[in-house]
Amino acid sequence: MNSLRTFLTLGLALVATWAVATPPAPRPPGAVVALGGALKVDNTAVWSRLVQEAGGRGATFAVFATAAENPERSGERIAQALNAAGAKAEVIPVAPRLPTTEWKALRDDAALAQRVSRMQGVFFSGGAQELITSTLRPDGRSTAVLQAVRQVLERGGVVAGTSAGAAIMSEWMFRDAQDTLAVLKGRMREGQEIDRGLGFAGPDIFVDQHFLKRGRIGRILPVMQAKGYRWGLGVEENSGAIIRGHQVEVIGARGVLVVDLSAAQRRTDLSAFNVQGALLSYLERGDRHDFATGVTTPAPEKLAGTINPRSPDFKPFFKRAPFHPDMLGDSTIANAMAQLVDSPDEELLGLAFNGRALAQGSKAAADDLDPTLGFEFRLSKAADSRGYFTGAWGGEDYTVTRIRLDVTPVRLNTPLYQALTPNRAADAR
Repeated sequence: MNSLRTFLTLGLALVATWAVATPPAPRPPGAVVALGGALKVDNTAVWSRLVQEAGGRGATFAVFATAAENPERSGERIAQALNAAGAKAEVIPVAPRLPTTEWKALRDDAALAQRVSRMQGVFFSGGAQELITSTLRPDGRSTAVLQAVRQVLERGGVVAGTSAGAAIMSEWMFRDAQDTLAVLKGRMREGQEIDRGLGFAGPDIFVDQHFLKRGRIGRILPVMQAKGYRWGLGVEENSGAIIRGHQVEVIGARGVLVVDLSAAQRRTDLSAFNVQGALLSYLERGDRHDFATGVTTPAPEKLAGTINPRSPDFKPFFKRAPFHPDMLGDSTIANAMAQLVDSPDEELLGLAFNGRALAQGSKAAADDLDPTLGFEFRLSKAADSRGYFTGAWGGEDYTVTRIRLDVTPVRLNTPLYQALTPNRAADAR
């Protein structure tokens, strides 16, 4: 999009700030690492960083493949990746899909729990997150092994997880909510779409994964609003968010969307989901954010490409901010934020709706109770919206802070479109 940004110096602003009304809740001294799924075994930057956070070469890790379809294979692959980065990893055989029932006794085995508690790091695999919670906290009871994992964090160690292993980091989590639009329309039942997580990230941060790839901006907003979360972290695939104390740092291939609902409001006269004044920031590798101070620090490579839309020297790269007909598409929200901040326009519009149902009729709308219900996404610049750009990594990488988002329910027409009527007069000629 913008290779010339690398050579433009529009300022050397180090931070983008916003008001923080109340301090975040106290956190354990260790590091919580939420990885967005599809973590590649050759992503050495992430695997090495996990080992570094746990104490460096020789750090011991307990690997839980509890969520995996094939726990033996998944656990071994994760252990190999950690060991290749310098760790000493051990697979903990507590998984309901293992070809043995010993895991039921092992989750409360005192000797195993003690061994886990002495580890410097813990890693949870992907798979089905409800298997992790039901195994380690059956009927709401913390097993001995779960208590041991918490001790690792309290001693300053690392608790990490990818995909399902990231979902459990929140006190609430998505259990089975593949249909993002259905959640946006209100399908958010406890024990089905949502459930209790393990809460390693604390009470005020909600974590979601596979975020950009699967357009999950449409489901993180409703659950944050319903459960009273102030902050949300939407972590992209093959990427991660390191949460240590009140700081979050982005690592990996792509980035993390930070959602702030501290000043957001909701219209009670509308029956469908809506929100006004949500604040979005998109952070990429090397970027940091401090929840306590509200300060975002971009990666050093991006400082020479600072974008200040309020500066008299602002030279936008994009001529216009485009309209997006599918705001729940792959990476759409991050792309839209970059296009807005680097354009002369003050706002950008998009929609989320069930296009298949509107185009194909009732048969395609069988699982949609209200197929003509859609949502307008309105992104707009705040006074302190900023962008940061670099081409130093071989691509066109943006960091964008402080973009306002309003989501409003709308009614779509059916059918969504019609075939063009033939011009009979022209045919006759």
